[in-house]
Amino acid sequence: MDTITGFSRHSGALRCVPVVPARHVPGLADDVREGLLEPPRSLPPKYFYDERGAALFNRICETPEYYLTRTEDALLRQCSADIIALTCPDYLIELGSGSSGKTANLFDACERQGHTCIYSPFDICEPALAEAAGKLQDDYEWLDVRPLLGDYHAGLDHLPDYAGVKMFLFLGSTIGNFTPGEARAFIGGIRQRMEPGDFLLLGADRVKDPTVLNAAYNDAQGITALFNLNVLQVLNRELGADFRADNFAHLAVYNNELNRIEMYLVSRLDQEITLGRLDAGFTLERGERILTELSYKFYFDELETLLEDSGLEIVRHFEPDNRYFSLVLARRE
Repeated sequence: MDTITGFSRHSGALRCVPVVPARHVPGLADDVREGLLEPPRSLPPKYFYDERGAALFNRICETPEYYLTRTEDALLRQCSADIIALTCPDYLIELGSGSSGKTANLFDACERQGHTCIYSPFDICEPALAEAAGKLQDDYEWLDVRPLLGDYHAGLDHLPDYAGVKMFLFLGSTIGNFTPGEARAFIGGIRQRMEPGDFLLLGADRVKDPTVLNAAYNDAQGITALFNLNVLQVLNRELGADFRADNFAHLAVYNNELNRIEMYLVSRLDQEITLGRLDAGFTLERGERILTELSYKFYFDELETLLEDSGLEIVRHFEPDNRYFSLVLARRE
């Protein structure tokens, strides 16, 4: 046991270290009672990602229309050397790490520069987290991978203590799934865990031609539609509900006034829904919508304001030639 950091390994194998929540985070039953039983109806997007949903999202990332993942990956590949040279981090802590696929660009840059660090991927699904961490440990023998198990929405107060320069990573434009107020609170929470000289690398999708945005969330193969509809199967399985996917249509539209994609499930007919394990139910009218995701897009000055209002100074801003995406490196002053 590493008594300084609180991390451990068992018989040489990686072990995911639980992070105690700093505050209560509503579960599926709570969110359904709060958001689904009465109009306007909504569900948080985190329930998309069961095993099937995660596989569908990986397929979305491969569609011609969905530019986000490959744009960010290419941008990271291009600027990772500068990021590592500017930060020289002792620790990389990635919030919502997923498969850590894009993050490997930073490890490649470390390898080329002879820089070593400790990587803590922080995510909620233990099997996926352990698998991704184990693969990284195999791919980069010098890399010390210390996975953290938990929900970053529950706060960062109980992260292990880190003695050295930290760089927090929040990639994938996940910041766009927060409302503006939530985004400010979230970045402020990260800042509270930073010491002077620590860094944050933030990935964010940019405002662009609405045709490009609408196509990205309405791919021709219909994979995003399957991904959206899959949340109904999650509700059926976890709450004993009786949703029928063929009674709903996928709808994703760009709201020009608020600069965000809004994704809905639309009832194709009047229908009664029963939630067996909640002993509850509700009626949907034909055409009624369930909001399943918001994805805000940003102008750069909005990102600048978000970070600077949180007490962070921007060190570098990286963007591709088409300005489709931003990676912003910020530091606590």
